[in-house]
Amino acid sequence: MEMSQFHYLPLTPGFFSILVGIFGIVFLLLQLGALRYAYLSLGISSGAAMRLLIGSLIGSYFNIPVAVLPAQQVMSDQTVNFFGMAYAVPVVVNWPGTVIAVNVGGAVIPTVMSIYLLVKYRLWTQGLIATAIVALIIHWLANPVPGLGIAVPVFMPAVITAIVAVLLSRQEAAPLAYIGGGLGTLIGADITNLDKVAGLHAPVASIGGAGTFDGIFLTGILAVLLASLYARPRQAETNRG
Repeated sequence: MEMSQFHYLPLTPGFFSILVGIFGIVFLLLQLGALRYAYLSLGISSGAAMRLLIGSLIGSYFNIPVAVLPAQQVMSDQTVNFFGMAYAVPVVVNWPGTVIAVNVGGAVIPTVMSIYLLVKYRLWTQGLIATAIVALIIHWLANPVPGLGIAVPVFMPAVITAIVAVLLSRQEAAPLAYIGGGLGTLIGADITNLDKVAGLHAPVASIGGAGTFDGIFLTGILAVLLASLYARPRQAETNRG
């Protein structure tokens, strides 16, 4: 088992390029100033937003192994289709069983950013409520997929978190959307369903990776944009970055 086998794109190249294309559109709109209001509502500058999205895309390739489930025959080098998306099952050789891993772009970065927003804006109560509601709904929508792990319909995390955030607080809707969407999806889809992974014959069950990364990434864009339609922009001091 080689470390290089843990690192792979969470989607097939064609579908991953769609996410890159969405990022390109966001980048263009930010350069034109069209999305400045949205990210001021989140409380970060457009430059910081770009670094966040780039980091998520690049980080999605990297998985940090944390545990190994009992040995079983696993799938290798296949494509798994779920809810209109094509996910890549990595090529593995001499594999010990299903490896539980943490995805850098889909778990580590969203968690760190969510904690930053919780601390900066002291959204402990509302953030907990948003995360809990999203986690409950996403847990209900999550599906165990053979060869892949746990997956959720791609647009559901973003739509659900935007609605929840706006209902909880229009003024703080944007940061609540990011917090609830990121942490809620990770908890509701991946963490609370770890007990269902053992029989799926997946070589890697990545928390925040294939099956949920696309939903989490789009949450960082779509949920914030939807929520910020109702939010007031932050002060100009957040423009730097």
